[in-house]
Amino acid sequence: MAELAEVMATEPSYGPEVLDVPAPPHVPRNLIRDIRNFQGQVPQTGAEPYAHTQQLLEPDAPPVMWSPFPQTWITSGMWVLTRYKDCAKLLQDSETYGSNGQADFQRLIGETFKCIPLSFNGAQHSAYRRFLNPWFTAKAVAQMDKDIRDLCDSMIDEFLAKGGGDFAYDFARIFPVKVFFNLMGFPHAVLEQFLEWEYEILHSRDFQRMGAAVRSVLAWLRAFIAEKEQNPDDTLTSKIVNGIVDGKPMTADEKIGTMFFLWLGGLDTVASTLGQMFRRLAMDHGLQQRLRDNPSIIPSAIEEFLRTQPLVNNMRQLMKDQTLHGVEMKAGDWVMGLATVANFDPEAFPNPREFDPERKANRHFTLASGAHLCLGAHLARQEMKIALEHWLRRVPMFSLVGAEDLVVSPSLLSVSNMRLTW
Repeated sequence: MAELAEVMATEPSYGPEVLDVPAPPHVPRNLIRDIRNFQGQVPQTGAEPYAHTQQLLEPDAPPVMWSPFPQTWITSGMWVLTRYKDCAKLLQDSETYGSNGQADFQRLIGETFKCIPLSFNGAQHSAYRRFLNPWFTAKAVAQMDKDIRDLCDSMIDEFLAKGGGDFAYDFARIFPVKVFFNLMGFPHAVLEQFLEWEYEILHSRDFQRMGAAVRSVLAWLRAFIAEKEQNPDDTLTSKIVNGIVDGKPMTADEKIGTMFFLWLGGLDTVASTLGQMFRRLAMDHGLQQRLRDNPSIIPSAIEEFLRTQPLVNNMRQLMKDQTLHGVEMKAGDWVMGLATVANFDPEAFPNPREFDPERKANRHFTLASGAHLCLGAHLARQEMKIALEHWLRRVPMFSLVGAEDLVVSPSLLSVSNMRLTW
């Protein structure tokens, strides 16, 4: 058998190539596949960055595969699901599939706390969600509306003054992060440092670099927590670290587990979504004009942007043995649902490769599903809505400057640079 390290050093295959690498005994050899290309690890330049994922929906593609490649701290490999109905069960059936720490990057440096609330299930997860939800409801987000709009306008002013600019780097990368900083009470002076650490953790794919960044982030967050314990204020960080969960003050592990998880989720999901949204609009003037003429459909258009540009493929751990499509899966196995494929399953979405800004019943998996539906979903949607409304109202018909602005990684990496002109 080829060593996995040698395979990892190669470029991802463009099809789900069968691999001759080590895997657990219960994994059929013909299901060990290279699916990295379908997880956004290969840059694309086409108008539809996810078009290639159609390969995994063809009749000859197995609906269950085994990927041997490490993800976060999980080095054992994992099952991969591609069909909508299977991914729905993965995300919604927490008795079969537990959310047991897929984002626990802290394990890379020997830390034992868990990310809250993602790494918990059942009553414990519900208790943490009840504690955090009040700051992320539609009502709470509405109270932030004016500040978000003012920030958006001030950033658009700079683009209008220059007659164009790098939307991905100078707007999408910054706008939602500043909103998150204002909510949490983080000083804006550390914004660039936070983004550097976040890149190392989520995108470097080098465990040594990831661990070093995690160590730096945790040291910073623990110092910030200590400051808010000593000097409480009205920021969300202060309310969290001085909060009560189920009648008990939060422990040190609960505080850092909550803060680290929010930190991980608050820095690039909306940024990546905005990059892909505006890339599509810059390439499709008909769609851009349709939204300009009909701003009332912007909310449904945002759901379609989300469906057609999934960023994260969620993982869960099997709580008990399971047989799926004739494949025996064992308790303890990790399972990933490929939203990059399931969001285009024709059994769930009519004409799934067509972008329909007025699509009904758009139950995609871009923000997950079930009990672990994205905590910041309301805030994310409002940030996207405001950005879209204000840009279309204030900025003339915009286009990409050149061919180099087409490059996109269909994942959290998304669009690093994208110049717009009008």
